[in-house]
Amino acid sequence: MGCAIRPGRFFQGAGKRWGLAVLLAGVAAVPPALANDTTAALTTGGLVFTASDDIEMRSEELWISRQRIAVRYRFFNRAASDRTVTVAFPLPEVDALESSNVAVPDAESDNFLGFRTRVDGREVVAAIEQKARLGALDVTDRLKELGVPLLPTSRKAQAALDALPEPVQQRLLRDDLVRPDDYDIGKGMEHHIGPQWSVKTTYHWRQTFPAGRELVIEHAYRPSVGASVQTAVIPDRATSPERRQDYARFCPDGPFIAGVRAATKRNGNVPPSEVRLSYVLSTGANWAGPIGDFRLVVDKGDPGALISFCETGVVKTGPTTFEVRKKTFRPARDLDILIIEVLR
Repeated sequence: MGCAIRPGRFFQGAGKRWGLAVLLAGVAAVPPALANDTTAALTTGGLVFTASDDIEMRSEELWISRQRIAVRYRFFNRAASDRTVTVAFPLPEVDALESSNVAVPDAESDNFLGFRTRVDGREVVAAIEQKARLGALDVTDRLKELGVPLLPTSRKAQAALDALPEPVQQRLLRDDLVRPDDYDIGKGMEHHIGPQWSVKTTYHWRQTFPAGRELVIEHAYRPSVGASVQTAVIPDRATSPERRQDYARFCPDGPFIAGVRAATKRNGNVPPSEVRLSYVLSTGANWAGPIGDFRLVVDKGDPGALISFCETGVVKTGPTTFEVRKKTFRPARDLDILIIEVLR
């Protein structure tokens, strides 16, 4: 699906393959000329269940915007007795070596996406599990013993590393758990050590699904939004075959590319900026059967923006919103969204 959407113009996209511009997933390697102007997005998704042949998902409603992702599920336990399973929400892995180029909504919080969930309208207090790794090596306990917070993006983790005795810092350097981080910000050279580990965070809880009735689970969080000051979606602007291939996951078609070219021309031949979002649709389907009713709403934010994503049956429902509805839906791919911010 690909289209250029301008204010006041209405598109009814049933049966047509569209390309829309929004994204939450990681972006391919960034050309050096654009590296400082680009942030990658962390890919997020929905709830993950332990497998159950008795719990069916009757409906899923998914709302995606740059500010918020919200999901509402209706589950039904068709068994003759209650079923209790583990429900988890895995946050995307945060890698210290990539953290300066990745959009993290709240770099100081373990719950860095602000994840919240409700069951039948009541807030759930989920347990949190964090694992820190250096490659394949689990370094969680070692960091905890040193009093170092696990989230490598946090100022608290950096302060804890700086406070370690010199011999301990040297051992961490020898073990490649940290790296030298020396810089001068106008006050003379400062010597620090920076984290090199990654951390995986998962929220989870035990959920009972009563026999023979529906249960509504809702959750919401802030997305990680990737961005580039100048888009390279126009084929002759992409600096490598890999970069062009990366844009293919947004399904940009001829009218969409034409819209970006026109915006570039109006902007003195300078390409407009882009934002990207990605959402995992294709994993975690451990319930019984397909999704009965699936509804997706994507909000591009600015009525003048151009948007592209790969989906069929897209209907424009408002100045900034697009909707997809499906019956007996089995997700086969994930959702990548590209938004081009057009200057007017």
